[in-house]
Amino acid sequence: MKKTQPLLPLFRQFIKDTQTGKRLKKNGERIKKQSIDNYRYVLHNLEQFTEGTSFELRICDTTKLTKRERLSEKNYWKKFYKNYTNFLYKKGCRDNYVGSNIKIIRVFLNYLSYDKDIYTGDYHRLLYVRKEEVDILVLSPEQLKFLIHDRGFHDSLKPMHKKVKDIFVFGCTTGLRYSDIFTLTIKNFELQDDQWYLKIKSQKTKTYSFIKLPEYAVAIFKKYRTRSSKTFLFGSLTLFNYNKNLKHIGELAGFTNVIEQTREVQGKAVKNKNQTKQTRFCDKMSSHMMRRTAITTLLILGMPEHLVRKISGHSNMSASFNRYVHYAQAYVDREIDKVHEKLNTY
Repeated sequence: MKKTQPLLPLFRQFIKDTQTGKRLKKNGERIKKQSIDNYRYVLHNLEQFTEGTSFELRICDTTKLTKRERLSEKNYWKKFYKNYTNFLYKKGCRDNYVGSNIKIIRVFLNYLSYDKDIYTGDYHRLLYVRKEEVDILVLSPEQLKFLIHDRGFHDSLKPMHKKVKDIFVFGCTTGLRYSDIFTLTIKNFELQDDQWYLKIKSQKTKTYSFIKLPEYAVAIFKKYRTRSSKTFLFGSLTLFNYNKNLKHIGELAGFTNVIEQTREVQGKAVKNKNQTKQTRFCDKMSSHMMRRTAITTLLILGMPEHLVRKISGHSNMSASFNRYVHYAQAYVDREIDKVHEKLNTY
């Protein structure tokens, strides 16, 4: 007879084992806090789902099931997937968020098999992880040059806005993530033959980068340089406040062109029905734009892909990096069209 267990207590144990370090990555490293937070969000969604729909959340060890019972179990997971994803879509979630939920549930089912010896079968393959291609928003080279060189604009800013702009420009030049840029100390900077270099190990990918800095980036470093090697170069600033100030800087800089972004629900592009006003470019500026701008700027201005990958820490098979290449190619195509247009007239 088929025996089942409640799913939610096991999911809570999954989170606990991850948090305490009992469950580790394949390379033996502990799993980051952000990932654990994402597990908690999924737990919260599962709790809401079962309370709101009365759907029984349970798992079953499939090692001793009959053929008929295995078919029943397969149908259960198909039904779960359909009902749970519909529940998330009705909440207004988009494909990427729904996909990340399903991906974590698949990780949880693998945990049961490998860590708890509860073999739930390969039905997790039925849980399709849907992804959507979200438009990449970056500064154009002209916009970046404005933030770097326009002294009048810089002098007109409040002290906090000046600092955020400096950090943003530094990030757009080096391609550092927000998590890395706020851990920089004077130890990360090295002078060789009158040239300053940034040396850093990424917290996320654990890859090393050694980047030559242009004069304006060196000026930013010297402006915030501290005497102590234990003091962070840019101090501390919450991500919320950083992004809030950055949006205001973009508005002051005149980056207010209206943009139209669509998201995907079940593979179909949809507009945000709750959006009451037009979205401007500055409204979408955030810490993520630093790294994206750095990568696309290097590609747009002609740096070979393999060197950009080395600087940014992307592998040769990185799907996310290929999206930057596609964006940069579109820019190149437009420039080529301008040349062709001139050649077409005699």
